Amino acid sequence: MTERRNDIDAITLEVLRNALESVADEMGAVLKLTSFSPNIKERMDASCSIFDSKAQLVAQAEHVPVHMGAMLKAVQATVAAVGKIEAGDVVIVNDPYVGGAHLPDITLVAPVDVKGTRVAYVATRAHHSDVGGMEPGSMPGKSQEVFQEGLIIPAVKLYRKGELQDDILRMILANVRTPEERRGDLNAQLASIRVGARRLEELAETYGTDLLMRGFDALLDYAERRMRKRLAELPPGVYRGEDHLDDDGWSDEPVAIKLAVTVSKDRMLLDFEGSSPQRRGNINAVAPMTYSAVFFAIKIMTDASLPVNAGTFRPVEVNLPEGSFLNARHPAAVCSGNTETTQRLADTILKVFHQFAPDRVPAASQGTMNLIGIGGRDPRNGRPYTYIETIGGGQGGRPMGPGQDGVQCNMTNTMNTPIESFEIAYPLRVERYELRDGSNGKGLNRGGLGIVRALRVVDHEARVSLQSDRRKTGPYGIGGGTPGSPGRNSVIARDGRITPQPGKASFSLQAGEIVVVETPGGGGWGAAAGADD
Repeated sequence: MTERRNDIDAITLEVLRNALESVADEMGAVLKLTSFSPNIKERMDASCSIFDSKAQLVAQAEHVPVHMGAMLKAVQATVAAVGKIEAGDVVIVNDPYVGGAHLPDITLVAPVDVKGTRVAYVATRAHHSDVGGMEPGSMPGKSQEVFQEGLIIPAVKLYRKGELQDDILRMILANVRTPEERRGDLNAQLASIRVGARRLEELAETYGTDLLMRGFDALLDYAERRMRKRLAELPPGVYRGEDHLDDDGWSDEPVAIKLAVTVSKDRMLLDFEGSSPQRRGNINAVAPMTYSAVFFAIKIMTDASLPVNAGTFRPVEVNLPEGSFLNARHPAAVCSGNTETTQRLADTILKVFHQFAPDRVPAASQGTMNLIGIGGRDPRNGRPYTYIETIGGGQGGRPMGPGQDGVQCNMTNTMNTPIESFEIAYPLRVERYELRDGSNGKGLNRGGLGIVRALRVVDHEARVSLQSDRRKTGPYGIGGGTPGSPGRNSVIARDGRITPQPGKASFSLQAGEIVVVETPGGGGWGAAAGADD
């Protein structure tokens, strides 16, 4: 820990911490209320954060875990890639090899200057329902390189000194299937960061720029101290484990995650040496995706009340072999690295953590985001549409009680698209949306139930993409609990014939046909004697 003199008292520090988190919350509310697409305005597949003048994370709202951990690492890289950022500039980026996500996650970053002093940066990341590429929704089931997944936006200035760079925006909108919706969602992100900047300026006026900036440093140190204290409570040693993704979409070979966790004094090393090399399919992850899962798992294993900022994970070291599928090289396809690989990473890390913290760690949750994308031309108005959604499943049984039924788990806490909103927005109909009876693992504390979601294409032909996992092996039980049921995907033809579909695929549906996604149940926790099922 870097020692520095900081005389901010505990009460002032806590007031600042809550004020900054409230700013991030308000940014998220503005983004949700002003966005166009159901994926953001209904599901809130977006996140907002505040960074100090060095682009270190200082505060975030409780939005999407896979966004937040990646932004912790990626915003510094984004700022460095642009070079000089001036007052009034807004940087836009979606390049995974800079921004640390997949292409549909577009990030906007803006500086906050007060009386000529760079005080902070504000950032929003939102999953756009289409950024071009080979399939509607920009999440193809079987892409082989990042170029197939959509338009790549390097870190460039969308605004320079307050002036919109119209040529940049027109270039982006010319490469997507739903340009009006994209413009609306980008404007919502702009509104969000402007509110965040204004609130930070107000805090600087209230407390003074110097105290606010010293408060940033003090918050990072405070989080670091608390994390070190929690890690020091763990039994020292080296703990090992592994888990697998079903496949990469191109071969049936499982994709291995191998992990060794070394706990020593007040530090932790996570070493992923031996994990599978970069693969042909799009389950590859860039490093910030992997960091995101690491940070999520450590936080829930240690102390849920810990503030999450750049100081929180200073005591954590991660070894990611370059060229493995957890630290892929350009131009590897990476779109489901964000959705599927991070989920399996969380499973693997928590499985290892159970060896030294059994009373803190749940059984495996569904372990997949069950992403579905559908696109075509809306017969009601003749215009293109793109629908994208992740579907909840069973939460793993927990030390304190059963897992929840039908929820978004671990690396995502997005909401569902309500049926009413869904059927207004898209030429699709929800045929079934229900809990999947019997899908949960059994144990002292049972796992949660998965979900069945069946969608019919109405009066047109559409393209469908599925990105899902845990279709071959169910989520593990822990401490004697049994596994949850694997998920299933299928298509129901107009004559009632059912055709199973793999976990990762893209295909066409004719008018009247139905795609069905049955999500995994959570694993059970604890020995089955006295089971709650």
